[in-house]
Amino acid sequence: MEQPSKIPVIDLFAGPGGLCEGFSSIVDEKGFPRFGVKVSIEKDPVAHRTLMLRALFRKFPKGSAPASYYEYVRGTISREEFLKLPEIKDAAEEAAHEARCAELGATPHETIDAWIREGIGTNKNWVLIGGPPCQAYSTAGRSRLRGIDPEAFESDKRHFLYTEYLRIIQEFEPSVFVMENVKGMLSSKHGGSKIFERILADLSAPKEGLKYEIRSLVVGGDELKPTDYVIEADDYGIPQSRHRVILFGIRSDVAAATPALAQKPLRFLLRKIASKVGVQTALSGLPPLRSRLSKEPDSHKSWLGVMKKAPLSLNLWRLPLRERIEELMTESAEQAARVVSSGGTFIPAIVTPSADMPKELRSWYLDGRLGGVLQHETRSHMRSDLHRYLFAACFAQEKGYAPSLYDFPPKLMPDHLNVDEESIPFADRFRVQIGNLPSSTVVAHIKKDGHYYIHYDPVQCRSLTVREAARLQTFPDNYFFEGNRTEQYGQIGNAVPPLLARKIAKLIYKFLASPRVPPGRVSVAKANDSSTGSLRHVAVTSPGTGFIPETVIGNCTRLSEAQA
Repeated sequence: MEQPSKIPVIDLFAGPGGLCEGFSSIVDEKGFPRFGVKVSIEKDPVAHRTLMLRALFRKFPKGSAPASYYEYVRGTISREEFLKLPEIKDAAEEAAHEARCAELGATPHETIDAWIREGIGTNKNWVLIGGPPCQAYSTAGRSRLRGIDPEAFESDKRHFLYTEYLRIIQEFEPSVFVMENVKGMLSSKHGGSKIFERILADLSAPKEGLKYEIRSLVVGGDELKPTDYVIEADDYGIPQSRHRVILFGIRSDVAAATPALAQKPLRFLLRKIASKVGVQTALSGLPPLRSRLSKEPDSHKSWLGVMKKAPLSLNLWRLPLRERIEELMTESAEQAARVVSSGGTFIPAIVTPSADMPKELRSWYLDGRLGGVLQHETRSHMRSDLHRYLFAACFAQEKGYAPSLYDFPPKLMPDHLNVDEESIPFADRFRVQIGNLPSSTVVAHIKKDGHYYIHYDPVQCRSLTVREAARLQTFPDNYFFEGNRTEQYGQIGNAVPPLLARKIAKLIYKFLASPRVPPGRVSVAKANDSSTGSLRHVAVTSPGTGFIPETVIGNCTRLSEAQA
């Protein structure tokens, strides 16, 4: 059976492929993909290897990837051996043609443009996606960069990487685009003016004669505030409190020729879920693990010894809460005897999530062919930090919220901080996740240390693994991240949650598949007159004039010109 043509997608600043994964997952009633990623560009060589591997995986229909893929990700064959196999030769060549290792702004424009031109071919309907690097816009990034060197901050080229995205729009005029960035973009300033206002103006009118409507995917209407472009991912089934600016740009002539945009605007907005997904639900089914010890010999016995000594760290803490926390810490240390494994790059296991995991999430994560769990291996921690982790997890279990450093007992305060200081910098530097709530935002900083990502379960007493971070970002369990563990964490933290990308892609497809009114022509609709019940004809003229009111279009049946 011949596949229907796919809507081309070009992904800039692709990272490990979160947006690509979401768009590629949309299929028609026969299982054929509606979108085809033609070009994805990433400058980091390690992230590019991840991007290319996943592109290869997607060349096979769902559920039909060769067994050799699973052998590779389990570690039984090398990447070199895998890529030489005849069964994946064609897919590997296609994936290498799709996933390009290049730096926008450094790689010659002619090279980038040739890739894109070949990718979109003669298609008029195609989608540009991507998110320029956000360090210069993030609140933490601005604070750090400004503090070190204000002049370097002002001249940081990352402020202007969005212009590479803009240049592609100017050159190729996509029907629609989706651009993602951090919420800090809204307040970021450069040269005294707000970056977001400049970006919005540039994207709205990229060049003379070319205009775009910049819409929100969560708030309807034309008069939008900057915050209306923010998508709070946990409202849409993502088990993470991740707030990001996402712009939906529609070329003005395409918008004007699509009556549904004015008639049924709610069709093109994300729908909130009834209840949010918590960390415990998202991570359910993954094998429990113990942390490792750093700066001393590691063993299960040694780790248990550290756990059992942890309650002593509450000495000098005089609050009434102490008795209960000490009890929880002691119980957790005793139960830790049954958690022996510290994990590995592949753990053979039967993964059975809890019954409360939503069906959508369950089917998105799981792959029965995997036969276990990938990249689920714990970090090593100093015993002093393990005592803090155990305290924080027990505190959160008892109180229902994560403690700040103001709540820590004197003996657990970091050495360089004075417990009597009125203002403690980074008071939340040890942040435990709350089991029944979405996680805190998974960002690239997770590669530095695990202090911001303490596991909710005090018995495991550790920070999150790569696979757990990937679950919170909604990467499927068969998604393999190349590189060392630090690089894997960084890729995950920088990505767009694939399941959120899927929900966005559904709306984009719904828009692109909507009927359009040809310029200068008239189409006719027939509708039930709500007052008389009789049929009447309504003319829908050329773009920009007199669309059918939403109250009428609800009962409309579109007619061809021949029928009219």
